[in-house]
Amino acid sequence: MNSDFPRILTLLRRERGISQKQAATELGISQALLSHYERGIRECGLDFVVKASRYYDVSCDYLLGCSPERNGTMLQMQDLPEPEQGGKGNMTKGNMSSILPMLNKKLISNSLNILFDLLTRINSKELTTCVSDFLMLAVYRMFRVVYTVSKKNEQNLFTTPRYLSSAKALAAMSQLEAEASCLAEDLDGRHTIPQESRERASVTTESLSQNYPLFATSLLNLIKASEQKMNP
Repeated sequence: MNSDFPRILTLLRRERGISQKQAATELGISQALLSHYERGIRECGLDFVVKASRYYDVSCDYLLGCSPERNGTMLQMQDLPEPEQGGKGNMTKGNMSSILPMLNKKLISNSLNILFDLLTRINSKELTTCVSDFLMLAVYRMFRVVYTVSKKNEQNLFTTPRYLSSAKALAAMSQLEAEASCLAEDLDGRHTIPQESRERASVTTESLSQNYPLFATSLLNLIKASEQKMNP
């Protein structure tokens, strides 16, 4: 059995808010045996995996850590909603302070539209992967920070302990940034980008406004705000 199974088994029980004794009784095993399963001391059989998946109403793939989705579906690009598709429906109703997250979300999302369009123009799989992984780690780090606001939130959602997550993510981000910088210089130095793509990826403040009339203001404001934070 893989290492994800004990963590997810524990997470599901705690999210449901039931005791280990109750879960064991309803699963038809002893509390001691369930404790061993949750701590990874003993491996269970496939019959228990199936029973536990039905009990917690999740797929076996999710229970085994093969899929991050409770129903076991694997991520497909066509299944992803557009960034603003569910925006209004997902907005939190509240006072004026709830406007700030939405403003910042638009600022960042609009800037990302430009960044990923430039990556499309450059057409380098390696560079796109580095940039994407870096940004996902940045979101991961901040999500974990926000996640800690409620002490009721289960840390078993994550495989990396909280006291290690920030440092490990930061180290990975530093490495990805270095790799992306090397790739960018290599692409330019070796002239591996077709001339047409090179010209399309060329950026000036004028070309930003021309090519991205809806998004350029967001990126320019993001750049200004970021540099003000770096140089107060």
